[in-house]
Amino acid sequence: MRMVLMAVGVVVMCLMLCFSCGQTVGGLNGPYGSEQKERRQMELLSGARGFVFKTVVIGDRKMDYVVYVPRGYDVGKKWPAIVFLHGSGESGTDGQKQIAQGIGTNILWNADRWPCIVMMPQKPSEKLQWEDVDDLVMKMLGETRKEYVIDEGRIALTGLSQGGHGTWSIGAAHPEVWCALAPICGYVEKKEKENVGLTAEGIAEKLKGVPMWVFHGEDDDVVLPEQSRKVVEAMKAAGAKDVKLTVYPKTNHGSWDKAYSEKELPGFLMKGK
Repeated sequence: MRMVLMAVGVVVMCLMLCFSCGQTVGGLNGPYGSEQKERRQMELLSGARGFVFKTVVIGDRKMDYVVYVPRGYDVGKKWPAIVFLHGSGESGTDGQKQIAQGIGTNILWNADRWPCIVMMPQKPSEKLQWEDVDDLVMKMLGETRKEYVIDEGRIALTGLSQGGHGTWSIGAAHPEVWCALAPICGYVEKKEKENVGLTAEGIAEKLKGVPMWVFHGEDDDVVLPEQSRKVVEAMKAAGAKDVKLTVYPKTNHGSWDKAYSEKELPGFLMKGK
């Protein structure tokens, strides 16, 4: 046992010496040109695959998020990216509940359908609307752009319930960023007495040029399907060329499992501008 511990100690000391000398195992030192060094640096920064846990900070505010990195990720090519906004029930500070509903679940069961970088921020409180953390979401996107090789023309936005609302609100705040939107069982106004600062017409004016596929359950009694219909009608009235609505019969609020299982949805979100 003592011999094993001594051997482990020697290996650790050797690794420490390598790092202190700037000669990391598989590191940047070596006969590389500047372009090769940049690529190697990207490989080292983005080495983890699967669901990677991260945090973004602005001042005294922070937000945990998860980045899904496909097993086949390669810095030698540009990758499409998707931002996923969860519903109120997945809010919190544990940094992982947002994987359990929506796109994260579908990735776990069907990873081959999603050859893209997927960002899943976690809103710290269900009382907050997604537009209240817009700056944190966009900083998360900026950090991910630095760490991974993202195709700037293929960044999509999707979300469910409160995240469906967020897809419209954050989408409308930055229409130039998104190649496509997929809001699921989202709301414009959650309650008559609760003004969340959005109108169907305002959304349409900002997003009429962005492809949008909207989903809702016909029997949804949490967020009525009229909310989605209103937005789609306003989009068409504003001259939108690529907008469609899928309403699932005999389906209540949890329409997201059906939506993220749609055969054509990954391609829709990754097709680019």
